[in-house]
Amino acid sequence: MTSTATPPGLARLNALEEPAARAALHQVCASTAWGGRLLAARPYPTAEDLYAASDAATAELTGEDLQEAMAGHPPIGRPKPGDPASAREQRGMAGASDELRAEMLELNLAYQERFGHVFLICATGRTGEQMRDAVKERIGNAPEREREIVRAELGKINRIRLARLLEEGTA
Repeated sequence: MTSTATPPGLARLNALEEPAARAALHQVCASTAWGGRLLAARPYPTAEDLYAASDAATAELTGEDLQEAMAGHPPIGRPKPGDPASAREQRGMAGASDELRAEMLELNLAYQERFGHVFLICATGRTGEQMRDAVKERIGNAPEREREIVRAELGKINRIRLARLLEEGTA
């Protein structure tokens, strides 16, 4: 016998009052437009419906919306104090050597100077070396190409955080 009931974490998100749901979604993605689109489409019958709505909302973000979303992400190697999501996601930098940390700081600054925003990558499961290699590879991209890569990386991060929100009640 299969159940068609909405999973408990999704039922909880669907049932939250608007301000609480907005706050929970803001922990996933700092874009007001993204959160508004997801709020407007509630209730979600399945987690896949929520992920599809997230993907669609991410695809529709304007340049300003992307900037707002990226502002919610700390530089690689420097998670925000008291932010368990960024610390967990950047775990690959936790054991990095001082040399690698210094190199990432330099690369982050160079990237930010070139593109005007933080280097965004779905860091979950990546080593510090992999993240360093990615920023080295991407720093030469044309701004338009990099914006699309950032959008794709943001979509991956949003999906991981939404899954965590549904499982644990926190992004």
